[in-house]
Amino acid sequence: MTRLALIAGTGTLPAAVIAALDTRPLVCAMDGFAPDGVTADLTFRLERLLPLLRALSDQGVTQVAFAGAVQRPRLDPALFDAATARLVPRLLAAMQSGDDATLRAFIAIFEEEGFTIRGLGDLAPTLLPGPGLLAGSLTAQDQADATRAAAIVTALGAVDVGQGACVAQGLCLAIEALPGTDAMLAQVAALPAALRPNPAGGRGLLYKAPKPGQDSRIDQPTIGPQTLRAAAAAGLGGVVFQAGSVLCLDLATMQSEAATLGLFLWARPC
Repeated sequence: MTRLALIAGTGTLPAAVIAALDTRPLVCAMDGFAPDGVTADLTFRLERLLPLLRALSDQGVTQVAFAGAVQRPRLDPALFDAATARLVPRLLAAMQSGDDATLRAFIAIFEEEGFTIRGLGDLAPTLLPGPGLLAGSLTAQDQADATRAAAIVTALGAVDVGQGACVAQGLCLAIEALPGTDAMLAQVAALPAALRPNPAGGRGLLYKAPKPGQDSRIDQPTIGPQTLRAAAAAGLGGVVFQAGSVLCLDLATMQSEAATLGLFLWARPC
């Protein structure tokens, strides 16, 4: 019999994943990064990663999934156990190479300890909408902006920078970097009118997609109702994402919010 552990970060994604599963997983949360609306069964620190993995094995866990946001914690050398301390050079080297490299290193450690890593698209496929216009309507300019934004995200992802960009009338207003999507949209909201194209020609959009070659089992792009509200506050006309590759939190509410805010919501084919 297999048992699943969910390594849960902040936000509402862990709760959405748990709601989509038939059986509640063992929920583990990193100290300081508790998920919203979910009580963790285990809380751990990164400095004691291998004792966590052994505890999971002792509880019959064979599969692990990851959901939610976690920022890079400050490590306390005094808290390392001997086994985890031996991993520090490997982890530090990965962390200096970017987010994807760091996540791949963590996946490799879990796999080396005998765990199977499950992707959220496999566990909860209903959270990954297929292609289609989900709200509002698109103009030719919107479609051109989506194409431009997709090219930008692909270029950025190749150097492990981000999963999103904001484009209006072909102009890149902002790109997503380490601070995340909300920070990018706040940056767009603060842009003076002189730096934005004439809104009569199209208000622009937020585009989200995985990085090229990104391991979909961990750190999959995620949007939700708050993303739509932030896009509206930034003066954008809609949100576009790569169909089948971006997790949507409460799609029905997202569609309702888009209609209320006058935004389009498009799951764009790859």
